[in-house]
Amino acid sequence: MQEIWFASSNNGKINEMKMLLNRLIGSGALELHSQAELPVFSQPPENGDSFVANARIKARALKAVKPGTWVFGEDSGLAVEGLNGLPGIHSARYAGPKAQDMENVAKLLKMMTLKPMSNRNAAFVSVIVAFDPQGQEHVFEGRLEGEISKNARGAQGFGYDPVFVPPGETKTLAELGLAFKNKVSHRAKATAPFIELLEKSLSV
Repeated sequence: MQEIWFASSNNGKINEMKMLLNRLIGSGALELHSQAELPVFSQPPENGDSFVANARIKARALKAVKPGTWVFGEDSGLAVEGLNGLPGIHSARYAGPKAQDMENVAKLLKMMTLKPMSNRNAAFVSVIVAFDPQGQEHVFEGRLEGEISKNARGAQGFGYDPVFVPPGETKTLAELGLAFKNKVSHRAKATAPFIELLEKSLSV
């Protein structure tokens, strides 16, 4: 069994990644761990200028304490056209350094009403930076286009899921549920080619 370490302490992301990697984990080929399991770990500040840069910062920091195994970091966010791409790489901290999900959502909806806008198009973006046991870097990206609803709806998921409506839907991701999200999400799209690489590496 091969260990793989996820550079995240976000329970929502960790649980989502467990579901996305379920086939490999369930087969016994892969064992997923997160940095939250380490007794001591100091995560460096995410001060990169892009999703790739921030994912790389996370992955490199964990790789330093977990050499010789698979390590990956993921950075994601919401880019709203009417807000010139904001909140973007600041999505998790949009309402402040320690903001909760609903505080970020509330600020987003407020910003979109301060200057009424007809363009509510948005995209979720996810970037995975992985380092294989030999230290080689691999980068994967996924996007989910959609639009922002006028109010928060639904109780499933996390982050901006309660205000994100995927193409062809009238419900938000938080209303549509995790099974739906894991088929179409930006994170699922970024993870798919990563899984193919892992399968080749593990000879699954």
